[in-house]
Formats: sequence, structure tokens, C-alpha cells
Amino acid sequence: MQKADCLTCTNDSCLIKKNANATAAMPFVEQKHTIFCKKGQQFIIEGAPVHGLYFVYKGKVKVSKTGLHGREQIVRFGHDGEIIGHRGFGTGKFSPISAVALEDTVLCNFTNDVLNDMMHHVPDVTYDMMMFYAEELNKSETKVKKFAQMTVREKVIDAFLYIRRKFGQPGDFFDIQLSRKDIAGFAGTTEEQVIRVISSLKKENLLRAQGKKLGIVDLDLLKKEISEHNFFLDS
Repeated sequence: MQKADCLTCTNDSCLIKKNANATAAMPFVEQKHTIFCKKGQQFIIEGAPVHGLYFVYKGKVKVSKTGLHGREQIVRFGHDGEIIGHRGFGTGKFSPISAVALEDTVLCNFTNDVLNDMMHHVPDVTYDMMMFYAEELNKSETKVKKFAQMTVREKVIDAFLYIRRKFGQPGDFFDIQLSRKDIAGFAGTTEEQVIRVISSLKKENLLRAQGKKLGIVDLDLLKKEISEHNFFLDS
């Protein structure tokens, strides 16, 4: 398959794409690797050596880490243009997270050495990276505070609103199909509790479900239910 090209990439939010045309950046952009992952394929293993940063060229992924009693805790989901693996970059030799493709996905990978050299020679990349980390820190702190104050129902609703913001809902259902287990892993609860909340929301005509397909029926009411927790903040 053809190598992903930064110059023709349409992911304008990608910080590499934003700076790919800079003369100083070109030698580093040419050293990137293109990785093709099948649905369900793991491309970052928790505890394994860090192999640089990954940028999603096209596809959907989940980022997780092992929580209490070996339970999977999903930290975030990612799609086109987003950075994966930044939690391990520059902080140590081993990755603190794992990452799995949720569908067939194309990734751009820059090794530690290449990215470090790029940041030393391309100030705009360094600045964009610094702003990215600052925003991620703010989101993480907000999520911790928010989750500490939420009921199980509110956590699940918050997860559905996040999924809708992240992947969209072009019709009746979200533009991604997640298992109840994955939703529980992201919401910080159990699969059984997620199933119960989904059942309640369906009865209240706030959510529709068809197999793995889920979609919000009344967006305003769901937003209102958790408005005191700042639902509009991405995480």
C-alpha cells in the first residue's frame, strides 16, 4: 500500500501536517514510517519500549492502560489527525499505555530520534507540541475532577456525549460501534452498569440502540442532565 504523504494529507489539525511545508521540516518528514493496522491490531503495548509518536492518518483507535485488578481503563479514543503515544514520549523508555486499532487504520510513525531532532530544528513544531501537551494536561485534570463528582449514570451519559462529539452522528447512530465493555472502560464503570444505563435511557427515549449501534435521541436533555459537570469539555 502507498505511503501516507504529509504534503497531500487532509488532516489540517495534525501538527506535522501544519508544518510539513516548512523547509526545515522536510528532511524529518521524509523519515517517517507508514504503518497499516487491521481492526483489533495492537500497535502500542503497555510496558514495551517506546518507539516514538504515532499520528492517525486515517482510522479510529483506543488508548488504554491497566487499572485495578487488571481491568482495562480506556484513557481516550483517537481518529484522523490525532497524536497517539504522547504519554510515553520523552518520559521514559517504556510505554505507560497500550493502543489498538478499532477499524482498519493508517498511522504515521516518527521515531524518538527523528522527532527530537525535528523539535530542535523546527521551532513551530516545538511550539505546537508544547501547546498540545498543555491542552492534554488541562483535559486530564478536568476529567479527574469531573469523574469524582459524577454518578454512574452521569459517567455513562458523559461518555455518550464524548463519543458523539468525537466521531459524530451522521444519522440515527454514532459513526463508530463500540462494545459495552469499551464504553465501560472509558466511563470508569462496569459492563453491567453500562447495560443498565442504556436500558434506562432507551425507556426514557433519550438513546436508541441496535446491536452495537448506539445513537442519541434527545441531545439537549442529555446535555442538561450533566450540565453542572461541564459536558462541553472534551477529554
